[in-house]
Amino acid sequence: MKNDKQAAPLALVTGGGRGIGRAICIELSCAGYAVAVNFLANREAAKETLSAIESNGGSGRLCGFDVTDAQATKSAIAELVEEYGAVSVLVNNAGIAADGLFAMMSQKDWSSVLSTSLDGFFNTTRPALKSMLRKREGSIVTISSVSGVSGNRGQVNYSAAKAGLIGASRALAKEVGRLGIRVNVVAPGLIDTEMSQDAPREMIREMIPLNRLGRPEEVAKAVRFLCSDDAAYITGEVLSVNGGLL
Repeated sequence: MKNDKQAAPLALVTGGGRGIGRAICIELSCAGYAVAVNFLANREAAKETLSAIESNGGSGRLCGFDVTDAQATKSAIAELVEEYGAVSVLVNNAGIAADGLFAMMSQKDWSSVLSTSLDGFFNTTRPALKSMLRKREGSIVTISSVSGVSGNRGQVNYSAAKAGLIGASRALAKEVGRLGIRVNVVAPGLIDTEMSQDAPREMIREMIPLNRLGRPEEVAKAVRFLCSDDAAYITGEVLSVNGGLL
């Protein structure tokens, strides 16, 4: 007999405290998932996300861990599996940027950006995948970027990290598809979040065919679709949410 926490399937969203991550958490809650809101340092922001979920009649919990810390991540996910039975949906959203011209880029800026995205993907996906394999079902969606699809000046580290996520996801999709698990990528363009506040918006807007920045909720709806039964025959794909910016 399932307990109350096991009644709803679990979705784990890394970096769920703000921006796109928060929107994804809320959207998946509306789709009927209990949501584990992961955060690193900003517990208050994560609490605001959870409060928004609960205000809409949803459920979930905070889940603080550093995706670059393999043991901490493994332990946190084991605890979630114990409480909820399995991770039904994993959204790899955690990521950082440290922009600058490659010729002047520090080793720290290179390593930290790649570690958060790529080590984070490995550390989080591997233990979550094991619980999906036991049930022979699940959906993994990783947030890449238009920078990972086409590259971007001043973002060699970020572009490399986000492109790596696409390659890893496509390879994993081939490994686990026959086991009932789907793996896809959402690649946002310029989205109206705190991370884009310093971007030259007017100049960028002119480059976007739809002539505006995207909204976090629009990325979240793409994630919800890929996690749903409506996308049951979609795996190994990259869904761009960028207003036509390429």
